[in-house]
Amino acid sequence: NRMHESLHLFNSICNHRYFATTSIVLFLNKKDVFLEKIKKAHLSICFPDYDGPNTYEDAGNYIKVQFLELNMRRDVKEIYSHMTCATDTENVKFVFDAVTDIIIK
Repeated sequence: NRMHESLHLFNSICNHRYFATTSIVLFLNKKDVFLEKIKKAHLSICFPDYDGPNTYEDAGNYIKVQFLELNMRRDVKEIYSHMTCATDTENVKFVFDAVTDIIIK
């Protein structure tokens, strides 16, 4: 499953010694596709441990937490996550502004 592959890759990058103290901006893209998929199939098909409501918000938060919990250096490394849709210009602008604020800090 691509989601599990993405989690594995993120774990490798997030916890690599070269990025030990580097903050990460995580883009969970294609939220529009996710919204359609979640209407047709329960998230527990991909994540058997998930027993929450099959809503976009709850399922999306569960996936976000799966990524955030991979961070082994929470004391020194921040992960900023954003659910995005690259074709939604309003969303892209909002995320761009948020990332700009993060970089400036």
